[in-house]
Amino acid sequence: MQPSLAEPSPRPVFPTGPGSRVASPQPPNGLTDRGLAWLLLIGGLIGLTASFVLAVEKYALLADPTYVPTCSLNPVLSCGSVMASAQAEAFGFPNPLLGVAGFPVVAAVGAALLAGARTAPWFWGGLQVGVTGGVLFVHWLIFNSLYRIGALCPYCMVVWAVTIPLFWYVTLHNLQAALPRLPRRLTNPVGTARRFHGVILTGWFLLIAIAVLEEFWLYWSTLLA
Repeated sequence: MQPSLAEPSPRPVFPTGPGSRVASPQPPNGLTDRGLAWLLLIGGLIGLTASFVLAVEKYALLADPTYVPTCSLNPVLSCGSVMASAQAEAFGFPNPLLGVAGFPVVAAVGAALLAGARTAPWFWGGLQVGVTGGVLFVHWLIFNSLYRIGALCPYCMVVWAVTIPLFWYVTLHNLQAALPRLPRRLTNPVGTARRFHGVILTGWFLLIAIAVLEEFWLYWSTLLA
């Protein structure tokens, strides 16, 4: 009697997504799920620290109008000028309180994902709303700092620096998850964005840096003289 050949064992299927306990494989482009979780955790903690320090400095300035914030370094890098502006209280209270409230949530999400929490699509939708609101507000502040107030706040710039990549990589994650439901004409742009995610993010920061250099070039040139 001829022995029957053993059926090949099926390949093990591992859970995927940031909430899986088994690390998902490296996607074709962009951050791994674990990399995104670390970005949320570290970015949230950095943003919280900068926002908290800004809030402390703001209330010190409110208590003593003669107080000079620690981040007022020169006529351009001047937190005092920014804090004294109307834009510093866009919603009727100091802007840093938004970061003090929002960044702990981002950090907690990152920690939960690293611990293996499983998340539903609506959860990522809510996070997308949060980071989108944050990045829009940050760019409103960038515009006002450059072209209305005429000064930069170093601690604010730290918040800018973490909010932009948080928005970028959460958006890429959600686009990749929604790819099967997107119109075919959008699949190529999404793939291109994921393939060149680092280049696009670098270009984004370079555009902001160029705007800062151009707007305050008169002052920067005096430092080079």
